[in-house]
Amino acid sequence: MKNAVHEDAHEDDPVLERFHFLVNAPALFNAVTTAAELRIFAFLSGSPGASAAEIRSFCGLPAHQLRVLLQAVCTTGLLERRGGVYHNSSVAEELLAADEEPDSWSHILTGWKEVYYPAFADMTAALRAGTNTALAAHPGDEPTLYGRLARNPPLEEVFHRAMTAFTLRSVDALIGQPVFEDVRHVLDVGGGDGSTSARLVARHPRLRTTVFDMPSVSRLASGAGAEAGAQSERVSVVPGDMFTDPFPEGPDAVLFSHVLEIFDEEAILLLLKKAYDALPVGGRVMVYGYNVSDDETDGVFGARLGLYFNVLASGRGMAYPARDYERWLSEAGFGEVGTVPGLPYEHGLSLGVKR
Repeated sequence: MKNAVHEDAHEDDPVLERFHFLVNAPALFNAVTTAAELRIFAFLSGSPGASAAEIRSFCGLPAHQLRVLLQAVCTTGLLERRGGVYHNSSVAEELLAADEEPDSWSHILTGWKEVYYPAFADMTAALRAGTNTALAAHPGDEPTLYGRLARNPPLEEVFHRAMTAFTLRSVDALIGQPVFEDVRHVLDVGGGDGSTSARLVARHPRLRTTVFDMPSVSRLASGAGAEAGAQSERVSVVPGDMFTDPFPEGPDAVLFSHVLEIFDEEAILLLLKKAYDALPVGGRVMVYGYNVSDDETDGVFGARLGLYFNVLASGRGMAYPARDYERWLSEAGFGEVGTVPGLPYEHGLSLGVKR
């Protein structure tokens, strides 16, 4: 009773309000993901104002279980019930209704549900051990999730579909940067399925890219040309290990997009020095990814990402402040170091020039 009185006294406290949401969020996250997987948002986009019976006829859930699911999703605000019938909210219509589009949040939610979030139950053990103990759920002896996913191609595709969707949500802020007007050949290190490279060559007609990633991912990158269309010949793919294999020759810019944040300082410096060696004088390095605030107290996307890295993906890394990248770029020998801050989804672009 004492605790109830204490909470009532702080009922207008935004921290308490956030706490109440957070403790219910795991269940609500899965409810929203289930609704996306059942294509309820897509159905309501084409049939706004549908009744529960009509939704049931579409998705096939038993009546009681559908009632429970719809109530849960309505509490998030993503679905709205008006006069006993259902509508997508404007946010659901924008992010989830077009669920077959490559940038749909439905792909992101499924990837997080299948890969990221099961691992978080292991968080206490992983943080105490100082390593990614949740990786044990994925067969293999590779030290990172990325290596072990190669043993499970269906899950690897789910993972990269989610990665691609999130990349496409933020990539326009990257490819529109003026720095790309001055380069002709970008080495896209850890470029995944090639989505970023495809967007780059489509935006910049005089640019070509080389996607450099592990062999199992490079087979996905071979489809980058499909999105690039007529520009497909300007996206090449070189499989390899970014740590042990030499970087492909010839770039005048090296891009690390959502790569360096996976690792610790030692590994980051190694990769930046390899980039320095691969570039001509005047060549540019670009580090694109999440930046937490300088005091490391703000950034919910970055906070989630750092926990995921340490519990499952690599056992290290985080969404670093921009100042860390700037320091590492300087230590690797780059000059004219700086950061373009404030990009969507807590992103920043740190830059340096080989002297």
